[in-house]
Amino acid sequence: MTKVFEYAVIGAGIAGASVAAELAGDAPVVLVEMESHPGYHTTGRSAAMFAPGYGPQPVRALTRASADFFCSPPEGFSEVDLLSPRDVIMVARSDQTDALDDLIAELASEAAVERIDAQDLRDRHPLFRAGYAEAGMLDRGGSEIDVNALHQGYLNQFRQRNGQLYTKFEISDLTFDGEVWHLTAGTEVIRAAKVINAAGAWADEVGQKAGAERIGLVPMRRTALTVEAPEGVDIDVLPLVVDIDEEFYMKPEAGRLLISPANEDPMAPCDAQPEELDIAFCIDRIERAFDIQVRRIKTKWAGLRSFVPDKSPVVGFSVKAPHFFWLAGQGGYGIQTAPALARCATALISGHPVPQDILKEDLDLSSLSPKRLVTSAK
Repeated sequence: MTKVFEYAVIGAGIAGASVAAELAGDAPVVLVEMESHPGYHTTGRSAAMFAPGYGPQPVRALTRASADFFCSPPEGFSEVDLLSPRDVIMVARSDQTDALDDLIAELASEAAVERIDAQDLRDRHPLFRAGYAEAGMLDRGGSEIDVNALHQGYLNQFRQRNGQLYTKFEISDLTFDGEVWHLTAGTEVIRAAKVINAAGAWADEVGQKAGAERIGLVPMRRTALTVEAPEGVDIDVLPLVVDIDEEFYMKPEAGRLLISPANEDPMAPCDAQPEELDIAFCIDRIERAFDIQVRRIKTKWAGLRSFVPDKSPVVGFSVKAPHFFWLAGQGGYGIQTAPALARCATALISGHPVPQDILKEDLDLSSLSPKRLVTSAK
């Protein structure tokens, strides 16, 4: 292949697909994916919510900055709504109320959240076990995200802008010759002026191939399962419930209940599979909190959520490898922040100012830069 692309994006999950679509509006872009289809790993296994009060401050800022896109995507982007409203409740036992009150105070200036008592919790979610919860935080700004519609929308936009997608392209060598990058997979070689590393759990490995700094990325397995809902309860109107210390979450899912122990088990990048112990923990925590009995598991799966130590995304050019851009470490927030993160990254990559509608959400770009991780490691 003799063509030189302006940009090569590695990884066709939501991060790679969204930034590739944005970049393709102005220059030749190639998107490479090691699997047979995009989104096989984390994106395709996500039970994503749009939750403005979820995550560290930079994530919350990016989530708010993504709201307009989710509510009003570009014409033709999706045939269905990207968001379906669903309240979010962070719940606390009596021994967790300090953490709950701290979060409410932190979010007071950002989101329309309110503290609700045990009776209000049970009124809003009749499956709560009596005596379990002391209080909760209600966030009426939550919604479910149609992950597939979002991902496919970006991929379609990328194709419409003449972007080229290569699947089954597992990079064995990544070198810079002083002018362009050479991405090698078997006998195939792609050349590009700039590389965007959106390789998810494999991002640190890709960075090492490029001679970039390590960012301390840790893939963490999270397990989820769906179970039958109790009879006589209209689960479709129930909120998403998340334990304040993230020991579990539960939400309606296509007539069933999706439950998770909200585990974060460090592991090497892989095709993550659920562990029986995590499933047991999940069922135990759910049955303690809710008046339900899990008799049969309908489906079970696991995915990798990859974090750096401060749990904020890594967005910016490498301090070591020339023309090599990090777009990694989105953790469990990659779906809800994708629109703003893609636009922010595109501006930084192309040397343009970051859009003001993103910056006005109190986003400090230094909180995303890979430089912060290199400095903190010294």
